[in-house]
Amino acid sequence: MSRSRGCLAAVLTTLAAALAAFATTSQGGTPAAAEPTELRDGAGRDLTVGRCIICHSVEYIPSNAPAMNRAAWQKTIQKMKDRFGAPISDDEAKQILDYLAANYSGKSG
Repeated sequence: MSRSRGCLAAVLTTLAAALAAFATTSQGGTPAAAEPTELRDGAGRDLTVGRCIICHSVEYIPSNAPAMNRAAWQKTIQKMKDRFGAPISDDEAKQILDYLAANYSGKSG
């Protein structure tokens, strides 16, 4: 599968889940899933959400934080760009890295 197709598949999966949750709540039912994760406030938060949500839920970030440090986040961001075609400029990657390292690094070293 090409990078674009992989990213598109992730977007469609996320969109389908959001639409299912909306349909349930708009019909007076209980939400199908918990409220979406809101990332910690800080410089680079909006950019991080805006770029990461293109391909996956932002819930990926706090769920992986315990195993991540700055170097691991940097490697992950580079993988998202190189392997999955994430539309992130080098300057944006640095801002995202700074945000993730400051707010979601649970692993020392």
